[in-house]
Amino acid sequence: MQAASRATSDEKNTGMEIAPGVHSIGQDKGGQVRCFLLDDGRALTLIDTLWDIDGHRILDQIKRLGRTATDLKHIVLTHAHRSHLGGLAALKRISRALVCCHPWEADIVQGERSAQPVPILPMRPLRIYYRVYYLQLGAALGLGRHPPCPVDRALDDGDQIGPIQVVHTPGHTPGHLAFYWAERRTVFAGDAVVTYPVLSAGWPAFVLNRTQACASLGRMEQFEPEVIAVGHGDAITEDATERLHTLTQEAYQQWISGELRGPEATPAESRRDRQ
Repeated sequence: MQAASRATSDEKNTGMEIAPGVHSIGQDKGGQVRCFLLDDGRALTLIDTLWDIDGHRILDQIKRLGRTATDLKHIVLTHAHRSHLGGLAALKRISRALVCCHPWEADIVQGERSAQPVPILPMRPLRIYYRVYYLQLGAALGLGRHPPCPVDRALDDGDQIGPIQVVHTPGHTPGHLAFYWAERRTVFAGDAVVTYPVLSAGWPAFVLNRTQACASLGRMEQFEPEVIAVGHGDAITEDATERLHTLTQEAYQQWISGELRGPEATPAESRRDRQ
């Protein structure tokens, strides 16, 4: 019964079009992780690759769009954490797409260096963050390596790749990238913003530099997005700029305490988690 429930949940996470040509694909494992398949009418661009190492959810979505794997020309990475790198090597092998990321993350992607560890002390409040503690523990101990994959192109702030602009947003990691599709008024925030298990400026233990993270939130806010696609959880599709502004202010107040504490769940989020 549990396996069937998980499969149903993963089905709901796959193939949702959150803006024209922006397809959200997700799975439960990896903390309700998301990747995004972009179709600009010419080629396909993929942002991140989920947890699973075979990339089957992404390949299935490409088929549903009437495309083939070779239509995928670029795979761009927000950062080099396991939840976002699972399918990378398989998708690279099948599609021959160019793999692109910030140079600070490249040797992690290629399997030459471990990602920076995070604190092992559980995030607070426990009733919220226990859901993702297995990921925190794995990151703290350096467990759960991804299949390594060569990087073809280094990205930096202001670069253009396919239809999207590269935005360097350090804080979660030094080489963390966000992306902006101006024609769709959509920001792809990576793990700088998450909505699972609650809306927050990243999972507190995974924010390696809080000063940089706050500045990065401000940069994304300047785009005045209508949609914010996040690394974990559902995209923000209503009042996106206003909610990002509020989140930036709240994050600053929370982070100056120095604790591994995130926001409390709203009543709506609490009801959703009980469903």
